[in-house]
Amino acid sequence: MEMLLMGICMSIFGFGIACAAFGSAVKPRALAEPKPEPLKAPAPARFFTSEITGTTVLLPRVPIEALLLQIENHVRLEQAAAESFLALPSSAQLHSRTVSPFVN
Repeated sequence: MEMLLMGICMSIFGFGIACAAFGSAVKPRALAEPKPEPLKAPAPARFFTSEITGTTVLLPRVPIEALLLQIENHVRLEQAAAESFLALPSSAQLHSRTVSPFVN
């Protein structure tokens, strides 16, 4: 019975400490009057503009067939590397560099 009463007293004491800490944290503080920030001029719109600038650079177009051939070559090299690793797995083959031009 004495231990139960001691536990209740300690719980009430802890609850009081928690309430005091919460009250001091939530209490509004008197702050100085905030100074209004000066208004800045809005930045000029750049994304949805109707103006066309004359500094457009035309990149050379690469035919789709050339890109597809490069991708197919890369896939073939990766498949060959995977097959050689499966045939004779080793850590040296696992961490070797690829000969593909598409390097990570």
